[in-house]
Amino acid sequence: MSAANRPTSSAGRVLRVLKALRGHTLSGLSNTELAQALGESPANITRYMDILIAEGWATRYEDTGRFAPSVAFLQYAMATADELNRGAARIQELGARISART
Repeated sequence: MSAANRPTSSAGRVLRVLKALRGHTLSGLSNTELAQALGESPANITRYMDILIAEGWATRYEDTGRFAPSVAFLQYAMATADELNRGAARIQELGARISART
C-alpha cells in the first residue's frame, strides 16, 4: 500500500501495528523496533499497543517487555484456518462427486 493510500485514522494505525507483529509470536518486537518499522514515534506505539492489549489482540512479555500477538489473536487465526480447511474438504468432496458422475 502506498503512503498516499495508507489509512490515517487511529484505527488504521493501530491495525498497522498489529500487522507488524505478524511472524513475531515467540520473540515479539520491542517498542523501538515497531516504531522504526512503521515510522511512528515510540510514544505513539505505546498508545497503540495499550489499545491492542486492552482489546485482547496483543500481549507484552513481562520478562522482555516485547510485544507479540496474544493467545486470543492466535486462537482467532486458528479458527479461521480451521474454517478454511473444512471448506477445502467440502470442495474436494464435491469435486470427487462430480468426477464420479462423468
